[in-house]
Amino acid sequence: MIKPAELENFSQSVRDHLFGHYLPFWSGPALDHRNGGWMAWLSNDLQPDRSQPKGLIVNSRILWAFSAVHRVRPEPVYFEMAERAFAVVMNRFWDAAHGGACWRLDDAGNVIDDSKKIYGQAFYIYALTEFHRAFGSPAALDRAKILFALVERHAHDARFGGYLEVCRRDWSEAGSEARLSDKDMNEKKSMNNHLHVLEAYTNLYRVWPEPRVAARLRELIDLFRTRILDVNTKHLHHFFNESWEVRSDTYTFGHDIEASWLLVEAAEVLGDAPLLERVRALALQMAAVVLSEGFDPRGGLCYEGRAGEIIDPGRECWPQAEALVGLLNACEISGNPAFLAAARQTWEFIETHLVDRVHGEWFWRINPDGRPEPKLPKVSEWKGPYHATRACLETLRRLQSISSAENSN
Repeated sequence: MIKPAELENFSQSVRDHLFGHYLPFWSGPALDHRNGGWMAWLSNDLQPDRSQPKGLIVNSRILWAFSAVHRVRPEPVYFEMAERAFAVVMNRFWDAAHGGACWRLDDAGNVIDDSKKIYGQAFYIYALTEFHRAFGSPAALDRAKILFALVERHAHDARFGGYLEVCRRDWSEAGSEARLSDKDMNEKKSMNNHLHVLEAYTNLYRVWPEPRVAARLRELIDLFRTRILDVNTKHLHHFFNESWEVRSDTYTFGHDIEASWLLVEAAEVLGDAPLLERVRALALQMAAVVLSEGFDPRGGLCYEGRAGEIIDPGRECWPQAEALVGLLNACEISGNPAFLAAARQTWEFIETHLVDRVHGEWFWRINPDGRPEPKLPKVSEWKGPYHATRACLETLRRLQSISSAENSN
């Protein structure tokens, strides 16, 4: 039996943090008052570096975050921030000549990387559809539909299924340089790209229940179940060639737990009960493996593993956020209070170690020695408010669901 007071205390702690600590950073110190939008890069102690690029990913994530928050708490500041982000994403990153969103801008807003990385197009769709959910914007939905058509026409692999990683500005295939970032393998397909196309198309289907979107969602779920997931270990492979031959031997616990709940969300949106049952069973298995293999005894989810061993014990911020949601999702499915207890412990780790009480936001990474990594920035093209904001919103929603289920028993 889960005590109602424990659930309420958990919820209140998350609520206070999101609205009292986290979002004020992104509506305050992170703003770029000189060139508009948000700062491209701030150090751990908030020193700017205007030589760093303004990325499509972080700006799309900012748009998603303030739109999602406004749906839950429609206050003027969140409307103002969502409108600000919408203007940036719609006007500065869009390629009017060829369609699609460019990857990087300089500090003044000039395009410095015009490639069409499908990961970036997915986040663009995710953000636009959330803005439409919050504000009923026809312009946002129309552009999301245009981008869906572009991605399907140029990046979908009709022979083997799934999506290529990168296209050139004119949407021709990028050729030999196909990776998302310098950290990634130079392979045709990746788990991470497909995870976020799944996420984007789930949100698109919510506002546009088009059969073509449903078909692609089903394809993506099937690819995760049959190609991307290792059926023996219940970890996700990272990289593949065009025909889905595995090219990597590591896995990230954060992606495993994130995928577990995003797959369930996609099946829920499709409204296919048999598929949902299968995906829920798989999500439970994935969450159980992450819980048993990935957590540091001192707290927090470790970053990377290989062959059943942790090979990177650092505890980055985004896997902790995804662990919160994935563990609560597993608790909702199974009713097993062990998943709730693990989620609570994850939140305690976040509050104790990740939250920066001096400069705001979260530290990027806690090193194995228990101290924050000082060289990693507080804001960058990869460090934005999406994971933490979503985790807080999902935690509040799911704790309410768990509480209601407990009260009905």
